[in-house]
Amino acid sequence: MRRRLYFDFLGKRNVFFAISGLLVAVSVASLLLKGLVFGIEFQGGTVMTLATKPGVTAEQVRKALETAGVPDARNATIQTTQDGSFLVRTAESDPQKAEDAFLKVVDVLGLPQQEVTVTTIGPGWGRSVTRSALTALAISILAILFYISVRFEYKMSLTAVLALVHDALIVLGIYSIAGREVTPNTIAALLTILGYSLYDTIVVFHRIRENTRSLVKQTFTEAANDSINQVLARWVNTSLTSIIPVTTLFFFGGETLKDFAFALLVGMLSGAYSSVGVASTVYAMWKETEPRFQALRKRQERGAAKAS
Repeated sequence: MRRRLYFDFLGKRNVFFAISGLLVAVSVASLLLKGLVFGIEFQGGTVMTLATKPGVTAEQVRKALETAGVPDARNATIQTTQDGSFLVRTAESDPQKAEDAFLKVVDVLGLPQQEVTVTTIGPGWGRSVTRSALTALAISILAILFYISVRFEYKMSLTAVLALVHDALIVLGIYSIAGREVTPNTIAALLTILGYSLYDTIVVFHRIRENTRSLVKQTFTEAANDSINQVLARWVNTSLTSIIPVTTLFFFGGETLKDFAFALLVGMLSGAYSSVGVASTVYAMWKETEPRFQALRKRQERGAAKAS
């Protein structure tokens, strides 16, 4: 009979904590020192779509923006779409000035005549989007705390939220390090990640609860470790089947989907890890401090001492 793979997750908790500590520290440092690049949906500004011609480069477009008098043209974001057009994001918030700049750029670069494709978003709308995103995030976390506290226990809810904060910090930190724009798609991906990470965590928590209701011959940590190993195959299969299509979307989904797919990919990897490396590990350590499980551990240690 083939022996089932068994990994001592909780015995390696210091390794997990070191990895998480390093990732979170680097993420927080980048967020504090470098900050995030927010899209025009949050800051206000203009998006232009320029149908181009062979030989025109992003730097030439940038110089044309300067000639057209676009404010902060040197910091404009210029991306090439799959059809060869340029997607240009600038800080200009006046619709008429944005249209005039579009026509000027087309003229300076000698681009083919085209319809004016300009979208302008005011800073007030950006502030509204930011408030809505933060509200949605806060409500999600409160709902998670309430549900898990009622369905399981408050220690599970707090450690689950700790894992979610861990995942969110890592996603935002990597966004900061990579210099990618934070858009509404990023916020949607973050909320999706919360649900995905929570699902993995709840699966492990449910098995731990089932295996620790009437402990006699094991410590809580040993039972928790067994529980993680019992759902290990499901954890790996669920993670892989979720990550593979998101990876494909990131590489082949086009510019408009890359921000969403990038945040999902980083968050899913972090969420798969944190459900075991953070939530379950911290929960098991916390439960071991309860008098019942402390007494059980001491009995186990005395029994082991007598046996030796």
